[in-house]
Amino acid sequence: MGVIIKIISRLATLVFIFVATPLFAADGKLLATPGVSQIEGSGGGGLVPWAQLAGYASQDEIAANAFCSQAQLSDFRLRSCGAQLNLYDRIELSAAQQNFRVNALDTSIDQNIIGIKARLYGDLVYSKWPMVSLGMQYKHLNDTAIAQSLGAKDTTGVDWYVAASKLHLGAVAGYNLFWNVTARHTQANEIGLLGFGGPNQQTRLQWEASTALFLSRELAVGIEYRQKPDNLGIKEDNWSDIFVAWMPNKSLSITAAWLDLGSIAGNENQKGPYFALMGYF
Repeated sequence: MGVIIKIISRLATLVFIFVATPLFAADGKLLATPGVSQIEGSGGGGLVPWAQLAGYASQDEIAANAFCSQAQLSDFRLRSCGAQLNLYDRIELSAAQQNFRVNALDTSIDQNIIGIKARLYGDLVYSKWPMVSLGMQYKHLNDTAIAQSLGAKDTTGVDWYVAASKLHLGAVAGYNLFWNVTARHTQANEIGLLGFGGPNQQTRLQWEASTALFLSRELAVGIEYRQKPDNLGIKEDNWSDIFVAWMPNKSLSITAAWLDLGSIAGNENQKGPYFALMGYF
């Protein structure tokens, strides 16, 4: 199964490169409105998938995007790279590969993620009610020893989520205000890096949220919060961040953040910087 996922990921990347030509160039949205790229590959913030689809495609355009991000924590490092394909601002396809470095064990954990998101209703700016999307992320853990030693039940899992987003123009002293709320059904331990399920199984919805204030058309500052289950019973904490995103044009975005991920596999106080680079085609 791991080989199949790798093949799918590479094929998806080739498709994204193929469509990223002037013939398919997308320019149908306001600057910065697609957001950036989430660590699991979906369009959104760094930690939370948002309702809007990645890229600047309008209803008669196709857009492709590529990204890489890295978080440097107290005892771990998480690197994620991938790409998205936006089909006519209706469907988003994504592929990402994560590499989680465990310093104490001098080893790494790899996970592949394939995602799909469908816009169900609305527009981020122009509709009366928030934009709403339904998404799915299929996750396959390639390195299973640590997850199994901690009591994880599975090494593959599927996250389902519904996200609602809205951008209010000039809402705060003339500045644009953005917010997003996401409800996720998941059994993932540390987003899947420590497997799925466990002896303390939880199946309730996990809530995630983001908000940002645009200081200009190109610059936004904001916060994110992500609830997480504690299936393994080792005090898996919720995640949060404070971020700054700069989008100088419709071809590039740069994001910097400070992460607070709490306890990971018994290692307390996992905090550190996060950087992400995303190209839009």
